[in-house]
Amino acid sequence: MQGLYIHVPICSGKCRYCDFYSRPDISQETYLSALERELALRPASSCETLYVGGGTPSQLTPENIARLCALIEKYSRPIHEFTEAAFEANPESVTAEKAALLKKSGFTRVSMGLQAYDDKLLSLLGRRHTVSDFLRAWEDLRRAGFDNLNLDLIANVPSQSLEDFIAGAKRALALLPEHVSFYSLQIEEGTAFWRDGVRTDDDLARAMYDAGRALLKERGFIHYEISNFSLPGRQSLHNINYWKNGPYMGFGPSAASYENGVRKSNTADFAAYSAALERNELPVDFSEQLTGMAKLGESIMLGLRLLDGIEITAEINEVFGPQFTDLARRGLIALENGKASLSDEGLYLSNQVFSRFVEPF
Repeated sequence: MQGLYIHVPICSGKCRYCDFYSRPDISQETYLSALERELALRPASSCETLYVGGGTPSQLTPENIARLCALIEKYSRPIHEFTEAAFEANPESVTAEKAALLKKSGFTRVSMGLQAYDDKLLSLLGRRHTVSDFLRAWEDLRRAGFDNLNLDLIANVPSQSLEDFIAGAKRALALLPEHVSFYSLQIEEGTAFWRDGVRTDDDLARAMYDAGRALLKERGFIHYEISNFSLPGRQSLHNINYWKNGPYMGFGPSAASYENGVRKSNTADFAAYSAALERNELPVDFSEQLTGMAKLGESIMLGLRLLDGIEITAEINEVFGPQFTDLARRGLIALENGKASLSDEGLYLSNQVFSRFVEPF
C-alpha cells in the first residue's frame, strides 16, 4: 500500500505547542497553484490512501476545497476510489457547507482537534475555538453523513489536574467518536511553550496516560498504536502504512516522502517551495537512503509503535538480539512466540526503547 499526503500550511494562528510548519499569511490561491506544479512533476496515481493534513486544511474556502479535490483527482485518482481518504479540520473553520462538500467529494474520514473539553485549557493551548465551537462542527460533520470521525485529546496541559482530564475525556467520549488520538503534551523546541519555559509533570502525565487507556478500553476501543485508539475496524489505514514502513508520497512545504528506500522532505519555507517549483524543480531540501543496520533499526522502531509488535526474524535477532534481551530484562518489551511488543511500561517509555534501534545505537 502507498499513501498520499498533502500538507496544507495555512493556519489562522499558531497553537502554543505546535511545531508543524504553518503560516497565517499564505494565500490559498498561491498555495494551490504551487501545489499543482508539484503534483504535475510527480503524479501520484499509484497511491491508495489519502491524508490531507496541516496546518489547517479546513481553513480553505469551499471554492478552494473543491479546487484541491480537483487537483487530487487530476494527478492521482478520484477521491472515492482511495481505500481511505482523510481530512484534518479545526472546529472554528468547519461549516455545514464544508462538511457536506467533503462528504460529497469522497472523503471517508475527518480528524478534528478537540484537545481539551475545557475553554480555559483551550485558551492556554492557544486554540482558537471553544468547546461549543467543537460541538457545532462535530454535529455538522455527522449531519453531512460522516461515520468515521477522530478527535484529538492532549493530556498534561499546564494547570490540568488528573480529575479534570478524566472528566473531560468522559465528556468527549460521550460524543461517540470512532477513533481517538490521545497524546501527552510535549514541549517542542521553537514553540511558544518552549520559549516561555513551560514544564510538564512526568508523574502526572503517566497517571493521565494510564487513566485514558483504561477509560478507552472500558468504552470498547482497541489500543493499536502508542497514541491511537479505535473502535473495531476504524484504525487509520494511512498511518498504519507509516508505522509498517510502507511507501508514501508527500506534497506541499515540509511534506515528507518515502519511495524506493529513499526518504525525502520538502523545504519548510513557502517562499523557497514556490520558487523551486517556478523553476520547474522539486522543492526537496533533504534526502537520505538508509542501508544495513540503520534501515533495519528504523523498521523496528516504527513497527514497535504498533501494539501488535513485530516478528523477530533471523536478521533482526542477529543484528539486534542483545538489545531485545536487555529491554525484555528491564521490562520494557515483551517477547513471546517469536514476536516483540512494547510492555505497559514500554508504552510510556517508548523513546528509551526506540533509542536502542536508531543511530548512534
